[in-house]
Amino acid sequence: MKTIEIKGTARTIAARSSEQARALKALRKEGKVPCVLYGGGENVNFTVTADGLRNLVYTPNVYIVDLDIDGKKEKAIMKDIQFHPVKDNILHVDFYRITEDKPIVMEIPVQLEGLAEGVKAGGKLALQRRKLKVKALYQTLPERLVINVSNLGLGKTIQVGELQFDGLELLNAKDTVVCSVKLTRAAKGAAAATTAAANS
Repeated sequence: MKTIEIKGTARTIAARSSEQARALKALRKEGKVPCVLYGGGENVNFTVTADGLRNLVYTPNVYIVDLDIDGKKEKAIMKDIQFHPVKDNILHVDFYRITEDKPIVMEIPVQLEGLAEGVKAGGKLALQRRKLKVKALYQTLPERLVINVSNLGLGKTIQVGELQFDGLELLNAKDTVVCSVKLTRAAKGAAAATTAAANS
């Protein structure tokens, strides 16, 4: 999996909630985003510039994050993000600290490959789940979950329970539909014509 470096600056949390609110408002006005790093050690509060988060947030890709907080390096994944309900700017980001020996849970994008049999027959391929939740050591996490759909027939689906990837545990329900080949009007018409010809 790809990594991305993000530089942050440690910040202290005010004791009183009113002071905290004022401090957060001031930070955001300066174009900074308050963040927290947690998991497997003490929590670290820090800030990152909004521009510094752009390549991590506004992308379909997923990354392992190399955090550099005042020169201290940590590996993490982005666990949660809050956006302003109206302006859509980033309000807060949670990062989860990762280590080489502890599995993590992450959503990985799905990529379909191959020309489905059902598409050749006039159907339409539909991706129902753009990402799947997996559990694995971070070193084994792929950038994409590649699924071959060549044998997928008309009106058929691929479910999570049918998939297997080395070193990964899929956490979605086994009956979750990942992709399907849907019947189109053209395909229905062709099937009806084939049936009629066979019966005549």
